[in-house]
Amino acid sequence: MAEKSCTLAIKAIPNAPRNEVVGWLGDALKIKVHAPPVEGRANDELCAFLADELGLSRRAVTVLRGDTSRQKQVHVAGLTLAEVKAQLGV
Repeated sequence: MAEKSCTLAIKAIPNAPRNEVVGWLGDALKIKVHAPPVEGRANDELCAFLADELGLSRRAVTVLRGDTSRQKQVHVAGLTLAEVKAQLGV
C-alpha cells in the first residue's frame, strides 16, 4: 500500500502577531507565521506549526519549493489533502 501524502500550495505571511491558518486564497492555503523571513526561520516555523496542527512529526512537513518566496509548495507525509482540510477546518 502506498504511503499517504499530499502537496499544498501555501501563501505564507511572516511577521504576524501569532501563527494561524487564515483560510483559502484561491487554490493556496493562507497561513500567518510569527517568525520573520530571516535565515529560514519563517519556513521552519511554518512547517512546525503545520505539523503541530495536523498532529504529525515536524519531519513530516517540508517545503518543496519557495524557500525565499511567500508562495510555497509544502509536502505533508502521512495525510491526504482531504484529511489535511478536515483537520485544519478549512
